[in-house]
Amino acid sequence: MKKGFFTIMSAQFFSSLADNALLVGAIELLKSSGAAPWQIPALTPMFALFYVILAPLVGAFADAVPKGKVMFYSNSIKVVGCLMMLFGGHPLFAYAIVGLGAAAYSPAKYGILTELLPPSQLVQANGWIEGLTITSIILGVLLGGQLVGPHISPILLGFDLPMIDTGIDTPPEAAIASLVALYVIAAIFNLRIPRTDAPLQPMTTNVLALVRDFGHCNTRLWADRLGQISLATTTLFWGVSGNLRVIVFAWAAVALGFSTTKASSLVGVVAIGTAVGAVAASMRVRLDKATTVIPLGIGMGLLVIGLNFITNVWVAAPFLMLLGLLGGYLVVPMNALLQHRGHNLMGAGRSIAVQNFNEQACILGLGAFYTGMTRVGLSAFSAITVFGIGVAGLMWMIRRWHLRNTVAHQAEVERLLTIARSDRH
Repeated sequence: MKKGFFTIMSAQFFSSLADNALLVGAIELLKSSGAAPWQIPALTPMFALFYVILAPLVGAFADAVPKGKVMFYSNSIKVVGCLMMLFGGHPLFAYAIVGLGAAAYSPAKYGILTELLPPSQLVQANGWIEGLTITSIILGVLLGGQLVGPHISPILLGFDLPMIDTGIDTPPEAAIASLVALYVIAAIFNLRIPRTDAPLQPMTTNVLALVRDFGHCNTRLWADRLGQISLATTTLFWGVSGNLRVIVFAWAAVALGFSTTKASSLVGVVAIGTAVGAVAASMRVRLDKATTVIPLGIGMGLLVIGLNFITNVWVAAPFLMLLGLLGGYLVVPMNALLQHRGHNLMGAGRSIAVQNFNEQACILGLGAFYTGMTRVGLSAFSAITVFGIGVAGLMWMIRRWHLRNTVAHQAEVERLLTIARSDRH
């Protein structure tokens, strides 16, 4: 791997670490302020909101500006959202601003991989960056849980600035204030990301033209036989996993009686399994064999339903780790395949923006659906059942879709060969 790759990984680690710790801080802030229960699952779709709204713009922006600068600007937006949450802004709105920064960050983060590395290293690079991202999720969720917990929060609240009243008086506020430092560290690494030789693509100021261009890119990727399968798989995976973190918090409270701090450890267990699966896939699955992992998605959906029958933490921990392992092994090859097809069809930044749009639209839709179920009083157990059946069923449909594509491709090859043979005669 090139030297710049490790700078990218370092920047991604600290930014993601802060994002995930902030989610736990936001959950505890809503709980401590007596917010309605439905507002907690609403955090996930609010984070995804700007991914969907700004998808036509962020991809073109990432292709028009050096990607290290894009990542720096995006981290600055995250800091603004963090400070808004800290100083009186509604947590849902402030978390949406953090999501705005993340929406701009992602096309640059993944797009620079295709500019910096050859296709032969994409699966390995994705394994490393996804593994590191998931490690940051583990540590971020655990860090957030500890920062709002009874041991560290009194220490944080004990710090006072002379002559200045910060207004930071509660454990979640102290936790959120400490996370600003992580975003600053990420920004420092952003500034050290090297400029690649890939040419910049000028960004038009005509918003309608950008929307049309994005729509064309989206249609083109969905029309590609390999692009559509990898896009459908990653969209469903991230749509479910993005909401599963919040569901695990609710499930752990009901099934195991866990507080936010204790439940954060179980979310971390899922992420550990995903990291192991991601690294294993990066070492074992070649890009041309990426679609062979699709059946694992069906197994994931069935495993999710199994959470309803677990009431013991010693059973829950290995079960959640297995669930995460299957997810990591599934998503890394499919993500690499999607990046490869997208880069060839339309350019790195635009392809990642299309990917983010679809994935975050799925997170937004499923999150809104889960929030609605919570508002009408549906239990966490019922929500888990709905999610599990949906994942297994949809992954089965994607597998059938891919098999039909394979048959159609083989028939087309045979037809072309027949034409070629007849022309020779």
